[in-house]
Amino acid sequence: MRTNTSRRSLLAIAAAAATLGTLGLPGTALAQGKEIRIAHIYSKTGPLEAYGKQTQTGFMMGLDYATGGTMTVAGKKIVVIEKDDQGKPDVGKSLLAAAYGDDKADLAVGPTSSGVALALLPVAEEYKKILLVEPAVADSITGDKWNKYIFRTGRNSSQDAISNAVALDKPGVTIATLAQDYAFGRDGVKAFKDAVKKAKIVHEEYLPTTTTDFTAGAQRLIDKLKDQPGRKVIFIIWAGAGNPFKIADLDLKRYGIEIATGGNILPAMANYKAFPGMEGATYYYFGIPKNPANEWLVANHYKQFKSPPDFFTAGGMTAAIAVVEALKKTGGETSTNKLIKTMEGMSFETPKGKMTFRPEDHQAMQSMYHFKIKVDPAFPWGVPELVREIKPEEMQVPIRNKR
Repeated sequence: MRTNTSRRSLLAIAAAAATLGTLGLPGTALAQGKEIRIAHIYSKTGPLEAYGKQTQTGFMMGLDYATGGTMTVAGKKIVVIEKDDQGKPDVGKSLLAAAYGDDKADLAVGPTSSGVALALLPVAEEYKKILLVEPAVADSITGDKWNKYIFRTGRNSSQDAISNAVALDKPGVTIATLAQDYAFGRDGVKAFKDAVKKAKIVHEEYLPTTTTDFTAGAQRLIDKLKDQPGRKVIFIIWAGAGNPFKIADLDLKRYGIEIATGGNILPAMANYKAFPGMEGATYYYFGIPKNPANEWLVANHYKQFKSPPDFFTAGGMTAAIAVVEALKKTGGETSTNKLIKTMEGMSFETPKGKMTFRPEDHQAMQSMYHFKIKVDPAFPWGVPELVREIKPEEMQVPIRNKR
């Protein structure tokens, strides 16, 4: 009798051990030793869905490129765990916690929205794991809300602002800003104001992200600008849905008011066709950078999708290259402290050329491109022609954290 009970107990213990193994205790650890698990949290759906999908495409292409098609680093297989934050901060927050906790992700990449990113930062700190931010832009992500687990390959608001100021910041220019009323828009305008030294900013207009009728906001902008002397510009900082360029329908030319903006995704740049000669600065346009990574991206994107890579595709590829580069340097080791030590100050080659993670705030220092819009009948969008590349060392990007 005792023998049977002992046997049953032993079987029960063995079964429990097997179960624990599959739940992420020693058995899984053994399997995971041969894997590098990366969570990609992005807007698969929601207002920034177009951006999220591009980032995901670029990220997978970037892993392919950086690993030479093997999807392995140091003999370990890369496993990507995808999560849809729907553009909602609370959803993103619980997904990142689940990725680090339940899915045993070694590190995470994302998200698309700055609002979601700000909700994710404390989760990375709580789990003591890296979050590589791509493409959320708000300065506060690597500024006052930053912690040491946060790196960013995406550009920040200051890089956007400083490069756009190169195009617009001249004596005798009066500027009013139009932006979305959330972290991306407000941080963008703040950084732009900090970057503008010679021009005069007379008004800031913030509208809800869901705005489709821009008439009231445009009227306020016109009222502030129409009687100003010299060159008058409305500088637009906008992401996702809604077409702020509709304000041109209010006959801005009658008041001598121009529109200026940074780069955007190709469908949005269809609106730029109405503004030949418009100047600004962009993070990326597939026809501008000349380097091996961009040539590969453009050629392979055309081959796979019969179209050129877009704004956020380049960003996704850049994030993947940074991750693989760091893992190559650690020999596939994913310990957070080792990765942080490796990534601080690390340079890597991207579709935009060389980027470097600044040790102080882990922001990737990178080139931006001053452009002028040209209308070419061969393209359904306004083509940003390069005026000049603005190199990282030319931009005094402020360190905004309290490290």
